[in-house]
Amino acid sequence: MRDLAVALDVGTRKICAIVAEVRPDDIFVVGVGIEPSAGMKKGIVNDMGQLTAAISAAVHKAEKSSGFDIARAFVSVAGDHIKSINSRGAVGIVGTRGVNLDDLDKAMEQARAIAIPHNREVLHVVPRSYSLDGQDRVRSPIGMHGFRLEVEAHIITASSTSVANLEQSVQGAGVSVDRFILNPLASGDAVLTPEEREMGVVVIDIGGGTTDLAIFIEGTVWHTAVIPVGGDLITNDITHWMHVPFDVAEAVKIHHGHAHQRAVDSLETFLVEPFGEGMPIEVQRGALAEVIEMRVAEMFDMVKKEIKRSGYDGLLRAGAVITGGCAELLGLKEIAARELGFPVRIAKPERLTGMADALKHPSYSTSVGLLRMGMQMESAGTNARVSTVGSAPIPGKKIGQVIGGLFKRLLPDGDG
Repeated sequence: MRDLAVALDVGTRKICAIVAEVRPDDIFVVGVGIEPSAGMKKGIVNDMGQLTAAISAAVHKAEKSSGFDIARAFVSVAGDHIKSINSRGAVGIVGTRGVNLDDLDKAMEQARAIAIPHNREVLHVVPRSYSLDGQDRVRSPIGMHGFRLEVEAHIITASSTSVANLEQSVQGAGVSVDRFILNPLASGDAVLTPEEREMGVVVIDIGGGTTDLAIFIEGTVWHTAVIPVGGDLITNDITHWMHVPFDVAEAVKIHHGHAHQRAVDSLETFLVEPFGEGMPIEVQRGALAEVIEMRVAEMFDMVKKEIKRSGYDGLLRAGAVITGGCAELLGLKEIAARELGFPVRIAKPERLTGMADALKHPSYSTSVGLLRMGMQMESAGTNARVSTVGSAPIPGKKIGQVIGGLFKRLLPDGDG
C-alpha cells in the first residue's frame, strides 16, 4: 500500500476522520472514525474543550479501525468568517524562454499582495484565468511565449482567530494540521464532474450550521461564500412548533420530514411526545411539511441572492449540485429547483472502496473531498508550491506547523 492520507472534517453536527489511500481511479478507505460534534456552532469554535474531546474520539476510532497512528491531517474549515475577493496580478516575461512556474508564482504573488485586515489571513489563492500579451482566457500559459503575463485570482480569507482556535482544538487531540481546506472546495472536488465544472455550476453544501457555496466556471473556482444557516435551523423550527427537545425534533425531521408539502398525504400522521405531555400526540405530516417547506424555501432564497450578488447567475448552465447532510431531506431537490430556477442534482461521494459504506452519503462529501484535494497537492510536489482546485493551478499556503510532505506517512499502531 502506498502513502496514506488523513482527512479530518470538523463540522457543527459531526466529526469525521478518514484514513485512506488515494489512487488514480478511486479512494481506498482503510479506517473511519465518526463522532457527534460538540463545541462548534455555525463553523465557529465556541467550546474548545468539548471540540477537542470530540475530535479525539473520532481520531481514536479511525486509528482503531485502520491500525495506524494519526499524527496529522487535512482539516476542513467553514463559517461566516470566510470572505473572498477577486484580484489581478501581472509580471513581465524575460527573454524568449516562454512562461514557466516561477512566472506563475510571481504573478500570483502580485495578485495576493492586497491589503487585508490584520486579523485575517489568506486561506486559498485560486487562479481563475490567465492572459498573455492581451490574449484572454488562457487556461495554462506554461511554455507559451509573450512579454506580459496577467492572472485573475480568487482569494479566500479567514478570520485568524477562528483558524487559530480550530487549529488549537485539533492539536489538542494530538493531530497537527497539514492544511486547512474550505468546505465547498472539498465538496466540489468530491462530487462534481469535469463537464459541470466547465459549463458552470454552483455547489451547495448544506450542513448543520452553515450552507457553503462554490461557483465553478471554465474548470475552476470563480466565487465562494458561506451562509450562516443550515439544517439545524429547520430542526429549531420543529422544536418550537412541536415543543420537543432538539434531538427529538432532529429525529422527526429525518424520519417524517418532507420539504414539499404537496407531495405529502394530508391524512398521514405520526406520534410524538412533547414537553409536559404524559402521552404522545398525533401530528399531521402535511403540517410538518408546511413548516419545513417555508424554511427550506427561505434558505434557497438566501442562496439565490448570494449567487446573484456574485454576478455569475447567468453562467451556470449546469445548474446546482447539492450535497451535505441536509441534502437527503425528502422534497428538498424540488424546492431548490423551484426557488433557484435551474436544474438541481443531489450528489454523494463516488469511487470509494474499502471500508467506505458509511461514507457513501451526501453528508460525507467534504470528508472525501479533503482526501481528493490532498491527492492533487501531492501530485504537485512535496514542497506544496502549487496545488490545484478543478483544473487550474493554485499556489497554496500552509497554515500551522507542517513537518515533511503533505501526506502523513503513517506507521502501524503497536496494537495493529
